[in-house]
Amino acid sequence: METAMQTERNDTIAAIATPPGSGGIGIVRISGPRAKEVLARMFLPLSAMVENFTPWHLHRGRVIDWNGEALDDALAVFMPGPRTFTGEDVAEIQSHGGAFLVQAVLESAIRCGARQADRGEFSRRAFINGRLDLSQAEAVAELIAAPSREALRYGFNRLDGLLGQRTVELRDELEMLRAQMCLAVDFPDEEVEGMDPAALCEVLDGVILAVRRLLAGSRRAQIAQQGALVVLAGGVNAGKSSLLNALLGRERALVTDIPGTTRDFLEETCFFDGLPVRLTDTAGLRETAETVEQMGVNRSREKLSQADLVVLVLDGAKLGEEGAAADTCPDPAACEVLEALGDAPLLVVWNKCDICMPKVFPPRWIGTRTCCAVSALSDTYVEELAATLRAELLGGSADSAPEDGLAPNARQSLALENALKELDGLRADVVAGQPYDCCAVRLDMAASYLGEVTGLSSPAEVLNSIFAQFCIGK
Repeated sequence: METAMQTERNDTIAAIATPPGSGGIGIVRISGPRAKEVLARMFLPLSAMVENFTPWHLHRGRVIDWNGEALDDALAVFMPGPRTFTGEDVAEIQSHGGAFLVQAVLESAIRCGARQADRGEFSRRAFINGRLDLSQAEAVAELIAAPSREALRYGFNRLDGLLGQRTVELRDELEMLRAQMCLAVDFPDEEVEGMDPAALCEVLDGVILAVRRLLAGSRRAQIAQQGALVVLAGGVNAGKSSLLNALLGRERALVTDIPGTTRDFLEETCFFDGLPVRLTDTAGLRETAETVEQMGVNRSREKLSQADLVVLVLDGAKLGEEGAAADTCPDPAACEVLEALGDAPLLVVWNKCDICMPKVFPPRWIGTRTCCAVSALSDTYVEELAATLRAELLGGSADSAPEDGLAPNARQSLALENALKELDGLRADVVAGQPYDCCAVRLDMAASYLGEVTGLSSPAEVLNSIFAQFCIGK
């Protein structure tokens, strides 16, 4: 943290805060100790009553360039620190949104004493000045790039500080354990109250469980931010292509009664209540001597391992009542999928329910997996299937429910995974009777990894890498 602060320049920066191109409004943001001075040199209020900029009030006036020539009739606001986004004095000019005009306003700000901001420099200054922790700063960029409502929710919760607050609480518990260990090490022969191994393990178990719950939400965050890959798999003529068309709401895949029509995978993007999903139709799984079809089958098997969720489509008309009531799977393609996936996410779909809706449902041999009945041909229960697909993709881990809305991103998840490894190792050392002074090394490492989530223990090069991904003006 200290290293990162030493790299910051205590000057005044400016940048365009609105997207590139033309629009109704364009905003130039200025931040730093000379923000008010720069604003006064480039903005002339229309009202003669305004001798100084009233904080947090919009003033109408003219933006002028460095030669005193008027550029636009605009609005300006001055916001004194530290209660601003960056924690510094901030000024904003809201002009008309022509691309050339906004660039001219920015150039005027630079000529009047500001410097062009670097990528992510406003957010970095907010982090350095304690207005945001690192997880909140990352959430700013994630909110801007959010492709779905779920991504917005997770990003806003991180921006609100919920994830940072939770990791700080867990780190504080580890600091308490550190103090107890120090007592036991520094005063071994004194009657000082220390924590025995059983009590220490009890606290560790609570922290470990909390970290696991945070990590359980990482898959949901990745899917919400990047979208999910859903693969339709099953035997030939099970109705995979028909189901793809039904979910897309249009005829995208060719559908015939000829077995093996789909020779290669077909991928289309759609949204399930705001959640981006890449739907992939694959060739039916079967043994075939036809070379091209076999190549498609091989690609289908490859796609199974890449999917965030596999939808196993069953031919209900072919399986019938007996197939549903059987104790073992009678469908060779379904058997292959079930065996290949193991415990990986899977949703079973009993297609052609308009022809056969079995009394024994779901089929006995699918076990505890989620099963839906649909008719892709007549669109029966397709909307319900889409809702189930969305719920399965955003569902938590089976053995540990994610904490509500606390879904860490990839960097934060890596830090939490590293912390979890150290905590598991620490608990094993305590149970094995290792001396507390040796155990403290793992405790320090776990606390350091938790600190990386909020940036408390992140080196300058990590911060540089993170903020370099931000847009200029944010």
